[in-house]
Amino acid sequence: MSKNHESSTVMVVDDNLSNLKILRLFLEDAGYKAKAYTNGKEALKAAAESPPDIFLLDINMPEMDGFAVSEAIRRDSAMQDVPILFISALSGNDDKLRAFQAGGEDYITKPFQFDEVQARVETHLKLSRMRKELTEHNRNLEQLVINKTKELYDSQLATIFALAKLAEHRDNDTGKHVERVQSYT
Repeated sequence: MSKNHESSTVMVVDDNLSNLKILRLFLEDAGYKAKAYTNGKEALKAAAESPPDIFLLDINMPEMDGFAVSEAIRRDSAMQDVPILFISALSGNDDKLRAFQAGGEDYITKPFQFDEVQARVETHLKLSRMRKELTEHNRNLEQLVINKTKELYDSQLATIFALAKLAEHRDNDTGKHVERVQSYT
């Protein structure tokens, strides 16, 4: 069990109550916070209030299927980077392709094995954390480059000003000319 389970929330959306209960209990036993919903609309509403760390979506559900739920998640800027794993009895290549096109990152075919579900959930949570860390690291690097560029610019300006003062000290007319050129530029 990963040390980060306690802080990871998995939202399971499946209209089959047996599958929902089994997955919720399995995930909780594995150390995750599991939230279970029987339809996409309720899940989206709950996710908008408190986004999970990962979604497990069934495809065949009344009112709003898993594809539509996934597309709605991807349109929401607060959740567009949350991993979506489809877990469905549909095993055709067209169904899988459509799931990926709708924004899914992985596809698990029912009947599922708990070990496989756990391994895939852990993998996608780890990848998600790493993407967030990389984004933050890049943001920090960009700020560092901005700061260093400003330091370099200020240093160059100070050097130019020092040279102008030196020239002024040696020849007052040349120094004043350098200052006039500086103010024009």
